[in-house]
Amino acid sequence: MKTLLTNKYLIISARIILALVFIMAGMEKVSNPDSFAQAVENYRIFPTFSVNIIALIMPWFELICGILLLFDVYPKETDFLIVITLIAFEFMILLAMVRGLNIDCGCFGTLSAQKIGFQKLMENLLLIGLGLYIYKFGAKPKV
Repeated sequence: MKTLLTNKYLIISARIILALVFIMAGMEKVSNPDSFAQAVENYRIFPTFSVNIIALIMPWFELICGILLLFDVYPKETDFLIVITLIAFEFMILLAMVRGLNIDCGCFGTLSAQKIGFQKLMENLLLIGLGLYIYKFGAKPKV
């Protein structure tokens, strides 16, 4: 079993998948910040003054993290940031569900209108699991 978990091709595949998810999500949001700002506002979590700031910074953060992970630049650190980000997204979706909000998650900007819900929670858990797998078995710290 350990041999399968440490298989370099499996690790590289996982890293590419997670990186591409973040690159695609970031690119779509960068290209349409107004739409993403509305998605952030719909969660009703952040103060109004911070919504535009978040909508401008978060997509670039996702895009840069995805590119760094794809090209294996500071992989352990980048993967850690991605996992923390995914956990925050998971918390925001869960909070919106508990509050009964019927909103699009804003995950991929206007590319895909996905409602928050159990499926989105499971997708994020899968991505968190992928990130934890990469962190444990694949990301070697740069020395």
